[in-house]
Amino acid sequence: MIRMMSALVALFVVAGCGGGSRFDGNMRGAVLYATGPIQNACLAGGRKGASGARCGCIQAVADRSLSNADQRRGARYFKDPGELQEVRQSSRASDERFWRAWKAFGEQAQVCEAA
Repeated sequence: MIRMMSALVALFVVAGCGGGSRFDGNMRGAVLYATGPIQNACLAGGRKGASGARCGCIQAVADRSLSNADQRRGARYFKDPGELQEVRQSSRASDERFWRAWKAFGEQAQVCEAA
């Protein structure tokens, strides 16, 4: 009985470790990778430096710093970065909030340059 309980506990611990992206608190030595709208837009954008590893890393950072709605909204700007400039210059409160979140995300995503 004790063996079975130990095995179940071990199974739950291992199951809790799977999926998503990994984060060690300071991002040194972390391998970040996730899938989602930012990763898809990054890969589809056709930029020279885009790779599965880099775009997956950027998505993992987005998962930590942007809401799902902001991720979907931001993914549109990979196709037309000029639209993002309009958001940055907008005086609408929602655009200003998005721009602050997107700018912070961009700064955090710089850890993905080596990917």
